[in-house]
Amino acid sequence: MRKMLLELFESTGQLDMRSIILRMLVATVIAFFIYLSYMLSHQGSIYSKKFNVSLMALTVITTAVMIVIGNNIALSLGMVGALSIVRFRTAIKDSRDTVYIFWTIVTGICCGAGDFMVAGIGCVFIFLVLLIFGRIKNDSRMLLIVRASRASEERIEALIFQYFTRKAVLRVKNTTESSVELIYELSKGTMDRAAKVSGKPGEKRKSITDALYEIGGIEYCNIVAQNDEISS
Repeated sequence: MRKMLLELFESTGQLDMRSIILRMLVATVIAFFIYLSYMLSHQGSIYSKKFNVSLMALTVITTAVMIVIGNNIALSLGMVGALSIVRFRTAIKDSRDTVYIFWTIVTGICCGAGDFMVAGIGCVFIFLVLLIFGRIKNDSRMLLIVRASRASEERIEALIFQYFTRKAVLRVKNTTESSVELIYELSKGTMDRAAKVSGKPGEKRKSITDALYEIGGIEYCNIVAQNDEISS
């Protein structure tokens, strides 16, 4: 029993040069498709060239680690222990980035283990899914911030309801003895649709800010856009 355990821990599972080069080449080719997929699904300020290159490097690195580990249980346990002390503190700016990180790791594991069919077929399906659905974005949220006198509060609320009905949600209401601050949350689509509605045929509807200032007693009116594109 003791001899069998020693043989198990001493098993290196070494590969010849041809097999190692083949696995690294396949990993590099699939890493290029990951690079292309990330570039196509991320546009605007959220796209990071450095992160995209890092995804390619992570695929190849994971493949190299899997080749080194092979069937050596002792080496694999030591590798897990060494990696467990590493702390990654880079903030993930987009939830899709997590998907790409897992994709690169799984691809590296498959290529390092020699399962090229699993890596290739999985790459095709994931590439298609991210190409079709990866560019879907959340509807931008808008914050309408109005600060005015307390005497104008009811007219402001009535005007907001007239423009957006119940689609503008009151999130914050700050009051003092003489003033009130109202913060409404609504989608960009709701605000765009409200701007297209006209009161009379051939007459363009006033913007919400112009309509608010006509009430009187308005100190300021701000519109803040929130979306999922965070610049690096």
